[in-house]
Amino acid sequence: MRHGVAHRKLGRTQSHRTAMLANMAASLIEHEQIVTTLPKAKELKPFMDKLISLAKRGDLHARRQAVSKVRNQDQVRKLFETLGPRYAERAGGYTRVLKAGFRHGDNAPLAVIELVDRDPEAKGAADRARVEAEGGPED
Repeated sequence: MRHGVAHRKLGRTQSHRTAMLANMAASLIEHEQIVTTLPKAKELKPFMDKLISLAKRGDLHARRQAVSKVRNQDQVRKLFETLGPRYAERAGGYTRVLKAGFRHGDNAPLAVIELVDRDPEAKGAADRARVEAEGGPED
């Protein structure tokens, strides 16, 4: 019987799995779209949807819960200040998983996980800002 067996193990220890999900959630909050393997994306979707539900609540306890899950203050700030109000009227389904073919090296199935109603300018914004601060690309 499979009682209490809810999530994929992804070939990792529990601590590695939780750290990986926290890092992937922080990246998804920052860029609003990431490419990963299909099983990882399917595991990240409910994790991320619960974080956005916390951001919609918006109180101090919800913020502390989000910090304990994501472990990145800057991304939690964006989650609560930008994403929470953006999805305030939405009842659920804040992320979508799209299949994206297979990886060249090991033929692993790839997927794009993105926020519904995402901001296309958010992807790579930190890198663009860093290049601007350094004085632009030097060709």
